[in-house]
Amino acid sequence: MNRPVLLVVEDDPGLQSQLKWSFAEKYKVLTAGDRESALAVVKKTEPAVVTLDLGLPPDPGGVSEGFAVLEEILKLSPSTKVIVITGNDDLDNAVRAVGAGAYDFYQKPVEPDMLAFVVDRAFRLYELEEENRKLSRITVNHPLDGVIAANPQMLEICRLIERLAPTDLSILLLGESGTGKEVMARAIHALSPRRDGPFVAINTAAIPENLLEAELFGYEKGAFTDARKQTIGKVEMASGGTLFLDEIGDMPLALQPKLLRFLQERVIERIGGRREIPVDVRIVCATHQDLEQLIAEGRFRRDLFYRLNETVIELPPLRERPEDIPVLARAFLHRFNREMKRNLLDFSEAALAALESHDWPGNVRELQSRVKTAVALARGPKVEPADLKLVEDGGRRLPTLREAREQAERQALAAALSEAEGRVARAAEILDVTRPTLYALLNKYNLKVKA
Repeated sequence: MNRPVLLVVEDDPGLQSQLKWSFAEKYKVLTAGDRESALAVVKKTEPAVVTLDLGLPPDPGGVSEGFAVLEEILKLSPSTKVIVITGNDDLDNAVRAVGAGAYDFYQKPVEPDMLAFVVDRAFRLYELEEENRKLSRITVNHPLDGVIAANPQMLEICRLIERLAPTDLSILLLGESGTGKEVMARAIHALSPRRDGPFVAINTAAIPENLLEAELFGYEKGAFTDARKQTIGKVEMASGGTLFLDEIGDMPLALQPKLLRFLQERVIERIGGRREIPVDVRIVCATHQDLEQLIAEGRFRRDLFYRLNETVIELPPLRERPEDIPVLARAFLHRFNREMKRNLLDFSEAALAALESHDWPGNVRELQSRVKTAVALARGPKVEPADLKLVEDGGRRLPTLREAREQAERQALAAALSEAEGRVARAAEILDVTRPTLYALLNKYNLKVKA
């Protein structure tokens, strides 16, 4: 049902029928005998490949009509591959046609098997170019340095970060593990006046409690048994730049007062030291935990919480941003293609459906891991579902038809608005709907656009 379209433009009914029969098994073959009918087919279907006899009525003995058709086909559908068919000894016009934009030429008499070789090659080139066009379109979705997004909520978060980054406000990033909190922290640093200073990240959950204070604040020589030399801590290393404290919810309660003092006074003391050291640093924190619940449980200081949450940004989980799944997956495909020296074109339709139906408990980090595995395992030109090694929990129900339709509508709206940079008139043109219809859909899905 989805076979690629081949248009045969030929005024000889016998040859037209022969070519249609020859290619019907592999392609959807449409025919035309003159300029008007040929252009009508091109406007309606934008065929991948056209075979074009240059000798068409009202000039069957010449080539003027054929060249006029060639020019108009390429205007209407520049990506279409046109194979011109010329007379037996008409090499000059064949070369002229290629110079005018035709993909290739074939000289009569027509032998279907030989012509099939040229046609198949044209289809392969068309498919490769179409894949490249798709991939080049998705690589423009970089609203912030290192951030890839098409979801309206994520794009709004990116715009918020653009406004906050030039300030020195402390920022608290909330979100499930794997949602990209460190990527956002790096984007904040890159957009700030501190961009030329250091970006220092420390995961407080990954360092044993008895070592974390030394890691953060450093120590003087002789402060403890193994302290053989003075060592600068992460906070001091970040001076002039940005300090990213990941998993701040796991900060040991005993260490929280010292962190609070630093945040209030912007000075530190190394372990074993007596001198106060001023530190000029911007703080960005992140956690997947509910800090207010930790406060209620007595595991997190309320005054530290208020100091950290001057500005709070909550990143939605990947399952709530379906528009981002194919965009991120293709970006990872590009990256791992380069790293592993593979040449996979894209995901198959079935693989994309598997990606979009998965619940992604590990969020973007899990998606990255699955795509990396798929690039390593894939044997064909595209990634297939089996390559992704997705393990479903079996408890997730399939969407209803209404839910699937609404998800598709929302994704189409988001993609059109992104392409149109929020301009309603342009988005309506892309979606081929009226502006009132587009406004109704925007209201339905609570999407906002530029005024």
